Amino acid sequence: MTDNLHWHDLTTLSIEGKGWTDTRDFYDRLPVRAEGTVRDPVWNLSRDSAGICARFTSDATAIHARWSLRKESLAMVHMPATGVSGVDLYVRMDDTWRWLGTGRPEAFPDNEAQLCGDLPKGQREYILYLPLYNGVTSVELGVPEAASLEPMPTRDTRPVVFYGTSITQGGCASRPGTCHPAILGRMLDRPAINLGFSGNGKMEREVAELLGELDPALYVIDCLPNMTADEVAVRAPELVRILRAAHPETPILLVEDRTYSDAFLHQDRAERNRSNRAALRQAFAELQDVNDLHYMEGEQLLGANGDDTVDGSHPTDLGFRRQAEAFFPLLSELLAGRT
Repeated sequence: MTDNLHWHDLTTLSIEGKGWTDTRDFYDRLPVRAEGTVRDPVWNLSRDSAGICARFTSDATAIHARWSLRKESLAMVHMPATGVSGVDLYVRMDDTWRWLGTGRPEAFPDNEAQLCGDLPKGQREYILYLPLYNGVTSVELGVPEAASLEPMPTRDTRPVVFYGTSITQGGCASRPGTCHPAILGRMLDRPAINLGFSGNGKMEREVAELLGELDPALYVIDCLPNMTADEVAVRAPELVRILRAAHPETPILLVEDRTYSDAFLHQDRAERNRSNRAALRQAFAELQDVNDLHYMEGEQLLGANGDDTVDGSHPTDLGFRRQAEAFFPLLSELLAGRT
């Protein structure tokens, strides 16, 4: 299948989605010094490659991938292996990013797949997204020996940083390119850093201080699904003030939790939405001395028909598309004029 291919290590291409370079392994999301500082679950999840991608150009008529996974579990009961442990290829056509092929994981640790073939000749731009809920120790792209494969120029636009929960990390997208941070990166034509930590997006001081080390164009804080109202009341103001002290002019967006799809009959779920939102609104009201602080309601993040989650909480690809479309107008406004 891979005879006469020339293999390129992904680290030689233009990598986006990494906030730090001083990581234990190349595809980790937090710096190595975070171990022992953040809680163990946050550290362990930071070794998943969610949001990390490579941008490149190629005139190849076929593109293959081989990648080595960190964790043996390829899938979850409500999320397919393609999203958890697969790689996902997009191509730019007429200024629009289009899906082209997915590498389906079939073994641990090593996988190899043809992402696309029989393409017409021509130079094109590509993005390869890495697994959402697994880590990788190595990734390579293979193209016919006569074909080119070159890194795209590094972009000088600052990224959008998304900090949040399992939903931010990508649960339960069918492919790495279909979670809303990835969709918004393409829609906004801007790098995106995914700092979603499944079950552990809790606005903790240790994570807030790490976020303050970054230099994004915008912070999107979307942690309510992992928090109680009491936690929100205490931690949201502290997190905002840590970020504002580090970056006096960077906009910060506080996002309400999505409405549980079954909250119309489950009063405990409805009450969780209500109490968390009330706490976040109160924190926002108390932070009016903080410049460039913004607020987004959660009611429109999912559709009213309830057909866009796997469990009333975690979006399907439809749910992620709806979230991206809900975010896009406000993010575009907040990013206007910012490099």
